[in-house]
Parts: sequence; structure tokens; C-alpha cells
Amino acid sequence: MNDEALLRYSRHIMLDEIDLEGQQRLLDAHVLIVGAGGLGSPAALYLASAGVGRLSIADDDHVELSNLQRQIAHTQASLGESKARSACAAARALNPDCQAQPLTTRLSGEALLAAVTEADLVLDCTDRFSSRFAINRACVASRTPLISGAAIRFSGQLVLFDHADDSPCYACLYGEQGDDEALSCAESGVIAPLVGVIGSFQALEALKWLSGAGRAHRGLSTFDALNGEWRHFALPRDPACPVCAPR
Repeated sequence: MNDEALLRYSRHIMLDEIDLEGQQRLLDAHVLIVGAGGLGSPAALYLASAGVGRLSIADDDHVELSNLQRQIAHTQASLGESKARSACAAARALNPDCQAQPLTTRLSGEALLAAVTEADLVLDCTDRFSSRFAINRACVASRTPLISGAAIRFSGQLVLFDHADDSPCYACLYGEQGDDEALSCAESGVIAPLVGVIGSFQALEALKWLSGAGRAHRGLSTFDALNGEWRHFALPRDPACPVCAPR
């Protein structure tokens, strides 16, 4: 690290849990963020500003006026622009040293598996069960750690899957069926700062995982924004899970 980098990341480096070695691990890391909306926006901005060296941000959607209520990587000037490109531009504006690559076509099949395999860590910031299931299958197949977040109405959740032999996956929690429309903010609504809370926690757990700071998140955490309450649940592996049981 040069003098400018040492100054930029000095508040990390002075933390015993991170220090120079942990910061260098962040600089060397590659994170795939799938979804550049409410969750992906704060996650991308915090990871970029914290010094994650490479971000791949995937989203095939475009910025709409209704997104600006909560998707803080985008601005009025971004309307009509690719969300992936807009989020990458915002990340680079915070930290020009961050290599932020937009992926503007929907990732599926072999393309999704290739993108997941290339990354050190994946953040699922999507709002559709169908996308979550596909991302989970790719992460299990490649043994790539996955941090999944969700936010709807006044409820949020966070879970990390490290895909060790004895650990669960997303399908252990939900099976492989879910109602996409019931999960959609467009259908159900969401309080704006909630996505910031959950997306920021995804970034926090990512930074801990990549730098080696503290203990990795275990189990399922849920947040009730109306009452300001966090709850934590153990998440056992399903021995009959169709996705992770065969590994």
C-alpha cells in the first residue's frame, strides 16, 4: 500500500482485528453482488469505500423513479440507466481504486456459475425467490460463500452460508419453491431505511469474512423494523436438501 492508501484505510488499519494484513486481504478480494437495488446499493458503496479491490455488480434492470425512494447508489440523473452501470459509477466515485465491473445481462445457467466461481464471496441482493434459488445452487456447486439479505415491508433478514460440508444452504431454509410476487417490493412495499440496514449488514459480514476479523455470522437473523428488534435462529442443515445434501 502507498501512503495515500494507508491514509484512506487508516481507520481500518488501526483496528487490531483488521490491521494491515486484513486490509490487504480486502484489497485483493473479488466480490460478486447480484442485484443493484435497495440492498445492493449500500452493500456496493460500503465495500468499495472499505477497499474491496474488485466488485462485479450484476443487474439487468434500469433505474426507475420509484427506485429512488431507497436505492441510494442511483440519483435523478441515473433514471433510465442500467442499474449495474449506475452502481459501478457510484462505487468508483467513492473509491477510484475499486475495479467495479457492471454485468448488465441477467445471470443464469453457466454464466451465473462462472461469475460465482470467479468471486471470493457472493452477496445475494435480489428480491425474487427464483433468483435466490439459482444463486444458491451456483454457490453450493462452487463452494463459494454466500451472504443473503432480504427486506420487505418492515421485516428484514440476513444469513451467511459458508458451504462447508456440515453447513446448510438457502434451500435448507426455504426449499426450492417460493412466491416471487409475495417477495417483491413492488407488490408489498418496503420502508426505505430498512434496505440500508440489511444491505449494510451484508457489507459488514462480507468485510469480516474477507479480512478475517471477528467471528463469521452463523444462523438466520431477522430484524423487525417496527419494533427495532433483532432475533437470531439456529439454522440446521437439511439432510434431505435437494441442493446441498449430495455434496
